[in-house]
Amino acid sequence: MQISAEERTARILRCPAQTIFELERKMEAISGKKGVFEALIQENSEIIADRIEKLGIKNQTAEEISHAILKKIGQADKIFTQRLGNVSAAKIEDCQRVLDFIKNNQPPLIGFFLKKEKAEELLKKEPPQKILNYLGYHSVAEMLQKEDLEEVFAALRFVEDGDWLNDVFFKQYETLKAEDFEEREIKLKALSEKWRPAAEKFVAKKYHNISHLKEFGVIFVIPVALNIPGEILRMFSLILHYYYEVKFYSDIFKQYSADNDFAQKLITLLKGDLGGKLSNDSNVCEWLIIQQYLAKENENDPRLFIPHLNPEAVHWYKAGNDIVKFGNLLEGIDDDFTYWENLDWVGDYFPDENGGEGLVSFNMIDNVMSLVKEKERIKYLYHHQEALWNEIFVRYFSREKLEEVLRQNLIKGVVRL
Repeated sequence: MQISAEERTARILRCPAQTIFELERKMEAISGKKGVFEALIQENSEIIADRIEKLGIKNQTAEEISHAILKKIGQADKIFTQRLGNVSAAKIEDCQRVLDFIKNNQPPLIGFFLKKEKAEELLKKEPPQKILNYLGYHSVAEMLQKEDLEEVFAALRFVEDGDWLNDVFFKQYETLKAEDFEEREIKLKALSEKWRPAAEKFVAKKYHNISHLKEFGVIFVIPVALNIPGEILRMFSLILHYYYEVKFYSDIFKQYSADNDFAQKLITLLKGDLGGKLSNDSNVCEWLIIQQYLAKENENDPRLFIPHLNPEAVHWYKAGNDIVKFGNLLEGIDDDFTYWENLDWVGDYFPDENGGEGLVSFNMIDNVMSLVKEKERIKYLYHHQEALWNEIFVRYFSREKLEEVLRQNLIKGVVRL
């Protein structure tokens, strides 16, 4: 039985069909655009048919398609690894080589970040005792004379206790003012070897060796390898994702810099636990803003099944475009990387080997993450589904409008059109 484009979209998003029909009615009235879901589903089908043909799959089951996509992602990872000189995530110089490649092929991003002298002041007021003990210093002043401030600030995230960080060190942020911030370039940094022992638990828990400091404008790589397929391509993806995420939040910090409650807004943004409240007015078109990937914790969180926008998916969209660009920069592999263009929102159901149907994500990030977790048989789908919600909004307005409403309404947690 033929089902409508709206019903197919709802099935992919695992939400009631009525949710999509209602959203379409409201978005048409606001934008004047009709037939958006029909065009979306048709394009989804055409892109999938093209990519399956390129994979050369005859038996089009969900398992076969997923396996072929993972194989292609694995080839891409090998190409990145080899073309950069057989880089390893365990070596500082190799991590730095990856960072330098990104920096040399990206326009510099300028952000609004905590001044270095203010960061030093915060450390002196509330000394990070575990870091001092780890490095063998008696005082912060002595430590800062000999150590790199950015590395020390990064180490707060994986050496110090979480409760102390939140209840003591970050409590100082309540006194921060806009004049404690300055404009400077986002820094990409490979941490030195000394931090490896302290970071190993952090990496094992996070299952990756990259993190960032939104308020300080630093993205850092810890030289610890998990020795798994997909590791280098995932490193590229995460660094690029954080590159755009740090810039996104920095722009919002600056947006609120003239407000009297700047410090409180800064803390709220850094905590990332914003929860928007819908009005429940059926005449109003509302989109919830979800900062995290809720499906990581609970794939049945009810907020996933209502119209929502996700800034994370915006950063991944840009990171994915950059991966394609970088693939084309690496000599002789142009064709491999054009395959991944415009796939972040693409996916559909296919017959599976159990007689049912399985959802296949063509999203590059889902598949990089699935490759890394292949031994545990963990399959990622949520990057695709979140990207699809964003794509629906973009089809009615534009990608620029999507970013604008996210920046303007992030603290409120809801967009009312």
